[in-house]
Amino acid sequence: MSDAVITGAGESVAARERRRMIAFLCMVFGMFMAILDIQIVSASLAEIQAGLAASSDEISWVQTSYLIAEVIMIPLSGFLSRALSTRWLFVAAATGFTVMSFMCATATSINEMIVYRALQGFLGGGMIPTVFAAAYSVFPRSKLPIVSPMIGLVATLAPTIGPTIGGYLTDLFSWHWLFLVNIVPGIFVIIATATLVDFDEPDFSLLDRFDWWGLLFMAGFLGSLEFVLEEGPTNDWFQDEAIFIFAIVGVVSAVAFFARVFMARDPVVDLRSFTNRNFSVGSAFSFVVGIGLYGLTYLYPLYLARVRGYSALMIGETMFVSGLAMFLCAPIAGRLMTKVDPRAMIGVGFLAFALGTWQVTGLTKDWDFWELLMPQILRGVGIMMAMIPINNISLGTLPPAQLKNASGLFNLMRNLGGAVGLALINTVLNDRWDLHLARLHENVQWASGVAVERLDAMTRSFAALGSDADRAALKTMAAQVRIQAEVMAFADVFLVLTALFVLLFFFTPLMSRPKNPGAGGGGH
Repeated sequence: MSDAVITGAGESVAARERRRMIAFLCMVFGMFMAILDIQIVSASLAEIQAGLAASSDEISWVQTSYLIAEVIMIPLSGFLSRALSTRWLFVAAATGFTVMSFMCATATSINEMIVYRALQGFLGGGMIPTVFAAAYSVFPRSKLPIVSPMIGLVATLAPTIGPTIGGYLTDLFSWHWLFLVNIVPGIFVIIATATLVDFDEPDFSLLDRFDWWGLLFMAGFLGSLEFVLEEGPTNDWFQDEAIFIFAIVGVVSAVAFFARVFMARDPVVDLRSFTNRNFSVGSAFSFVVGIGLYGLTYLYPLYLARVRGYSALMIGETMFVSGLAMFLCAPIAGRLMTKVDPRAMIGVGFLAFALGTWQVTGLTKDWDFWELLMPQILRGVGIMMAMIPINNISLGTLPPAQLKNASGLFNLMRNLGGAVGLALINTVLNDRWDLHLARLHENVQWASGVAVERLDAMTRSFAALGSDADRAALKTMAAQVRIQAEVMAFADVFLVLTALFVLLFFFTPLMSRPKNPGAGGGGH
């Protein structure tokens, strides 16, 4: 940043700083919309399924198509940002995202919806890493305690409150408003970005050397990986022919992609950032934070819907606590970055998250808002305390020339962490549910005096049904056994997550402390 009082165009530095901060805020809002749109739909898939007359197999593709397309665009955005400039990439991404939001709202069949969602995810994915790159390349170190919590908050808050907003919109209006709600803010972001952003200049010559083969191999690798992770847990992994084929495509594409990255003169993604230790360790941390962030945004609603029978709106109201904790913690974490060793903050964040998940290992079928209150607060505080310094140390220690590529890779790691986390969570949940069900069935049988007494008591309570009382009692007991086994499986998953974050705490010293704790040490 220039220290001159007046720039060449006659604009004071203070005025330019103010304009750039407003432009950046508009970009952050666009990123918020793109990340929110992943989770806002998840709470209302049943309503979309009914509206489009889709099958249960087809409706999952409303989410899967978005995630596959987004995960391809995120690393590609570094190259496109250098070629087109931050301004025009962001304007193109916001325009495409807004148009596709409108198209999703007008979709009349599941096939139309899947195509529009894929395009929405691909175009929206360009906004997320562009904001991260701008934060660490445009602003001086003195502004990072303000800018860094802002992007950290949006990246973690948007997925957390998505189900809440989605539940309210669907309950008050209809599922179409999950998409229509993007249009007015989207137009605002497009106009604001086009008129205010002036962070860099385009280099169109890069487009002449665009590595199409690299893009093809990357799309095959990341798209197949996302598909296998999304569909694997519910379709018996490699026993399913489609998953097996995509796994092979993914492996072949991965080998070709990495070979191409190291051979091409201008690779579609530059992996040299991983030679920086703080960036590579921070990306690994971002991966695991993705597991915790997206994993719990999935687990809590699943428990509340399946076990407690909550509606989308009730789930949203219960989940709002984590979002509130993140919102209140973000400015505190930003201030602490300038006062304490950021590695200590990361360690405290991991331990807070682990404590929150450990508390839920005592889960029963009667837990609701009050029992989940403290675990959700710890989750919100833990994620923010860890995420903000991870962002700063990982991206703040890189030279500005590498930031655009690195930002795409860093955000990709968080998204892949979420995908891997959901696949592992679903697999562990299903396996442990089967195991607990088998063990409970061993105890609940005719040879068990306690089980027979309980069944007799239930039969008497259904006496009004006459000859159907026996069958009603058996059916009720079987349902209770299934619920109990499922709750035990949920508790096991929370125990696994606890162990994972305690383990991460011990890896925190692998990061080296930046020279400037407020900024992460990057060069301006």
